[in-house]
Amino acid sequence: MAKSSEIPTYPLYKIVDDAARDFSSQPAFDFLGKKFTWKEIGDTVDAFARGLQEAGVAKGTKIGLLLPNCPQYLVAYYGALKAGMTVVNYNPLYAEDQLEHQINDSETEIMVTLDLKATYDKTAEMLKRTEVLKNVIVCRFVDVLPFPKNLLFPVVKGGEIASWPRDDHHHDFSDFLDNDGKPEPVEIDVANDVALLQYTGGTTGTPKGAMLTHANLSANTEQCLIAFEGVEMGKEKMLGVIPFFHVFAMTVALNLSVRIAAEIIALPRFDLNDTIKLIHKKKPTCMPAVAAIYGALANHKDIGKYDLTSLRKCISGGAPLPVEVKKKFEHVTGCVLVEGYGLTESSPVTHVNPMDGRPNKAGSIGLPVAGTEVKILDPDNPKKEKKQGEKGEICIKGPQVMKGYWQNNEATKNTFAGEYLRTGDIAYVDEEGYYFIIDRIKDLIITNGYNVYPRHVEEAIYQHHDVEECIVGGLPCDTRGEKVKAWIKLKDGHKVSEAVLREFLKGKLSKIEMPRDIEFRTEPLPKTMIGKLSRKDIIAEEMGG
Repeated sequence: MAKSSEIPTYPLYKIVDDAARDFSSQPAFDFLGKKFTWKEIGDTVDAFARGLQEAGVAKGTKIGLLLPNCPQYLVAYYGALKAGMTVVNYNPLYAEDQLEHQINDSETEIMVTLDLKATYDKTAEMLKRTEVLKNVIVCRFVDVLPFPKNLLFPVVKGGEIASWPRDDHHHDFSDFLDNDGKPEPVEIDVANDVALLQYTGGTTGTPKGAMLTHANLSANTEQCLIAFEGVEMGKEKMLGVIPFFHVFAMTVALNLSVRIAAEIIALPRFDLNDTIKLIHKKKPTCMPAVAAIYGALANHKDIGKYDLTSLRKCISGGAPLPVEVKKKFEHVTGCVLVEGYGLTESSPVTHVNPMDGRPNKAGSIGLPVAGTEVKILDPDNPKKEKKQGEKGEICIKGPQVMKGYWQNNEATKNTFAGEYLRTGDIAYVDEEGYYFIIDRIKDLIITNGYNVYPRHVEEAIYQHHDVEECIVGGLPCDTRGEKVKAWIKLKDGHKVSEAVLREFLKGKLSKIEMPRDIEFRTEPLPKTMIGKLSRKDIIAEEMGG
């Protein structure tokens, strides 16, 4: 395996320069039918970087991106990095209080957003509510729409377009592109300069900003390139349906795509019908997504009408990939669907199943990516290492691991065991070096003193042919401490009784693991912005929170 020191690192924007130089006339971005070449992307990135410099931004200034997947995201992301700035990703669906906290905590001075009410109106409110945010750069949505959509959108969807004032705090994105396109070189210390502040999901409290350096992000891009065995430079098509602002999509759908000069086929948000039609029509070869998206595609009521066989390499991340979902998706597409693993603090990819013909073990997160060292430690005594086959906390060391949490030395100290990043996930490693996540420490259900891992229960339920979606979680119980509950959505038109399901689960689950409560739902189960099933939201809903 490659050593950590053998993984190349560089200023992240270099991959755009390389793609624009070596594949100038190749398609780079397909957005709702409008295409851009790598030369056009490279020139626009340079112009935006120059425009920022002419506006007087200093190295290290924080620039926020509150954007869906669109060409302006790519341009703003790499252009800001080329100007020496630090990017801060924002979820467009965040509530205003969440935006306010992240802006203040990160010290974001500039925000780039679209001229749509869904994104601009929140940003305008932040100009009023925070002192640190000084400027908003507004991108026009119609500028990146193909003809005739660019003419029809203001007519048909005019009510969605925001009006914004022309004052000292508002700037038109296009004005930043009106220059000679020759940015001044900025000296980048790849090991120490923070390219990205990526905020954690906040499931363990207040979200924290992971400081990801140029070295962290470029190393993880190279690690992913090695893992995606057999991809061809300038010939792949990457489907971008999970949002770039999420760290998984940012590395695999964006940075890796640029690194291999793939054509990025993007949707501003995931829509099941739009996505399946897009695969059928545009013939992408690679796709990163979450398990729920793969499950929805495989179970589409009209799956027989669509050809998904162009897909060759698909990776599932962000949430566990149920074995049955993997099997069904591979059956309908003929592609290889592998489960990977990572976390915000590691840029994010640390493990992935092989794509090169070696065993691709269902239920496993695979092998560590190149240059990554892994230990299974006792979560209660991190100085004690577990033996092969024993369960413990999976801990990571590698060039992709963050510099630390922004302005939070205490949290940084607590999340490391020596040089190893503590993930908060319970896992074991088998005799062939494959890792298996049992569950997150914080998701562990303790019932009558026994540990129950929700993922194990979910895997058993997914084996039933009629189940489309499933979430298992723990709820307070006076007699047991916690009780196991399963929320299930069946496939459309399918029926199964609780008694039949319980009989099916006998032999697959112990009495302790068997759900005390089973709730069947007709509507899809709650999901996060990237489309993964949300245990946190369904439990909060159950508790009336």
